Amino acid sequence: MKVPKRIQPLVDIGLVDEVICQLMSGKEATVYIVRCGDETRCAKVYKDSAQRSFKKAVQYQEGRKDRNSRRARAMGKGTRFGRQQQEERWQSAEVNALYKVADAGVRVPTAYGCIDGVLLMELVTDDTGDAAPRLNDVTMSPEQALEDHATMMNYVVRMLCAGLVHGDLSEFNVLVDAYGPVIIDMPQAVDAAANNNAQAMFTRDVDNMTTYYGQYAPELLSTRYAQEIWALFEQGELDPEVTLTGHFDDPDDAADVGSVLLEIKAALQEEEDRRERMSESEPY
Repeated sequence: MKVPKRIQPLVDIGLVDEVICQLMSGKEATVYIVRCGDETRCAKVYKDSAQRSFKKAVQYQEGRKDRNSRRARAMGKGTRFGRQQQEERWQSAEVNALYKVADAGVRVPTAYGCIDGVLLMELVTDDTGDAAPRLNDVTMSPEQALEDHATMMNYVVRMLCAGLVHGDLSEFNVLVDAYGPVIIDMPQAVDAAANNNAQAMFTRDVDNMTTYYGQYAPELLSTRYAQEIWALFEQGELDPEVTLTGHFDDPDDAADVGSVLLEIKAALQEEEDRRERMSESEPY
């Protein structure tokens, strides 16, 4: 196919040899399958902020500090330079998150770098070499659902131990290959300690996964993994090898109204996001 304008610079410098086809177009980017030498990879082309429909980006960017005072001031004032810097930081956030969680033992596509708003990364494939399906397009046995859910809980624990919350984790942002689930789409990943919305986002991420796998293994629907994991995190007792039970008893003291409101807000936002996802093209 014709080389998209945004990928042409990567062709010019020899990082991409051929654009094979478009894989998807979603709310934040368009993904193409490309040939790089003897390997087939993905090129994720981020959309400009004016085109990007990702909602409430400010919530996700909270806690992302910039050590360059000039850039920080420009972003705060919303100048043209500041908006450009904000875009570059948004784009680089995903590749940085992919490197970080991969080092923590989470299965994500291998990132090869982000150049001029184009992220080159591994193409996750199925047994036949085609692009792996999303979790949303996969059916499974109760036993497989329990196994894969346990894997996903381990992944969210490992991400949290690395200081990150995915922030938009759902059946639409997980691929499934022969070895199990692979987490994708992380430009909105947040700092678990610095972002005031981190707990609500984490709860939503975990509940999304539990609800999805729970349609195949209904016993998961009564579990409280989000509360259990976050409590261990706050107590400094969370580690990648922790044994989870899915059980959590609320403290005996008065209910935390603030936390309840956060969960309600997160549930409403998730329903809105879910409707938006269903109206879009298949995201990668």
